[in-house]
Amino acid sequence: MATEDKNRATAAAILPLVGGAANVSSVVHCMTRLRLGLHDRSLVDDEALKALPAVMGVVEDDTYQIVLGPGTVARVTPEFEKLVAEGRAAAPEPATAAEPAAATDAATTAAELAAQGAAIKAARKAKNATPFKLFLRKIANIFVPLIPALIGCGIIAGLNGLLKNLGWLTSVTPALGAMASGFMALIAVFVGYNTAKEFGGTPILGGAVAAIIVFPGVADIEAFGQKLSPGQGGVLGALGAAVLAVYVEKWCRRWVPEALDVLVTPTLTVLISGLVTIFGLMYVAGEVSTAIGDFANWLLSNGGAGAGLVLGGFFLPLVMLGLHQALIPIHTTLIEQQGYTVLLPILAMAGAGQVGAALAVYLRLPRNESIRRTIKSALPAGLLGVGEPLIYGVSLPLGRPFITACVGGAFGGAFVGFFNQLGSAVGSTAIGPSGWALFPLLDGNHGLGTTIAIYAGGLLVGYLAGFVATYFFGFSKDLLTEFNVSQEPAASTVAATGTPATPVTDPAPEPARA
Repeated sequence: MATEDKNRATAAAILPLVGGAANVSSVVHCMTRLRLGLHDRSLVDDEALKALPAVMGVVEDDTYQIVLGPGTVARVTPEFEKLVAEGRAAAPEPATAAEPAAATDAATTAAELAAQGAAIKAARKAKNATPFKLFLRKIANIFVPLIPALIGCGIIAGLNGLLKNLGWLTSVTPALGAMASGFMALIAVFVGYNTAKEFGGTPILGGAVAAIIVFPGVADIEAFGQKLSPGQGGVLGALGAAVLAVYVEKWCRRWVPEALDVLVTPTLTVLISGLVTIFGLMYVAGEVSTAIGDFANWLLSNGGAGAGLVLGGFFLPLVMLGLHQALIPIHTTLIEQQGYTVLLPILAMAGAGQVGAALAVYLRLPRNESIRRTIKSALPAGLLGVGEPLIYGVSLPLGRPFITACVGGAFGGAFVGFFNQLGSAVGSTAIGPSGWALFPLLDGNHGLGTTIAIYAGGLLVGYLAGFVATYFFGFSKDLLTEFNVSQEPAASTVAATGTPATPVTDPAPEPARA
């Protein structure tokens, strides 16, 4: 089957399981997830979605998120959007009920884990619906659309650096440098555009005000007794400038007569926001950005292994609390200042701990075919940094393995942090990828070979520490007694419901794996 047909088949399999086209209010995607806005959450068949070959897992947050993995999600989303548009045109009435999907052969143990994982996600969503965390989600929504460009330009920058070090293709490297640096030179404009869009303003006005920050002519302007520099304040300045522009624009919409709105509102928005940006925000944001860079370097230069231990060990709990989104502008600021973020490779060790823990669970539960199948299917994605299937399908519902996985991430982070303290900085030129997928984006101050070796060593330490901690300390006797059992589907159903299982035939072939 052609790739396009596979992607369309995957989209076609997903659509009815989320309530049909009429139940879908919005469709976007990030690096790994198809993010859907839904009118009625009760129309979604979670278990049938998880059973689809292309689906690695589901996450319920402010949007309903279907984990498809990097690459796949970017190809499935356009097909899904086409099907939604076609479905709305053909049948505009909303669906009234979700069709039950074919029963799967999962054992009771896997079903119980899935139910526990869903309960944990629901509880986490409720806790995360605070004003502060909703604000962090807005910040994340500003920067997530920039990730593909950061990755593409980051890989080109790495290739260009390699060619320069080798002295190859000297006539091509300037062009590659321009490609790698062009986006970063104007990233403030894109941040301003997305910020205005997210906060309910006119996106182009947010971009126009943020563009002031990178305009070369600001070098002739003096603020707080100092000459300004183009780009001073960076993405933080652009963020603040665009938010200010949104509030000025909304004020103008309320008070400016409609007849004059088209002329007065844009002018006042750019004028007022621009003056505040030039004579205030650029300086303040520049000082904050410099402080962030200095603190990150100081933390790893002096804290070393200890700082890495804390960052690698507590990253997954931060994710569970929704606080990890606060790190996105920090990463972007570091990339803008130094060319790479030294924090991401350490935080990526959390995923390594998950992989090691999953391998230990696989060996500790030799009789539980259902959990072992889940691990085997989710492990490749985990190695590439997509950890949701392992987290929500295995370690988090089991309890202790999630903690021991964090221990693995702590040891991996300590390894990378130790080398940072010795003077070998390991960074990433973009945000988004993790695990093995981060290798093409690595950069540092002591050559690519050294950087790759340190990061690979950190992954191995994370795998090993997560495995050892989980194998020896991840299971109580009661947990082993409960889960290390062989259960056939029929027996599982009797145990769970008290009634014999009813065979169900699959009404249609499964879609091809995307």
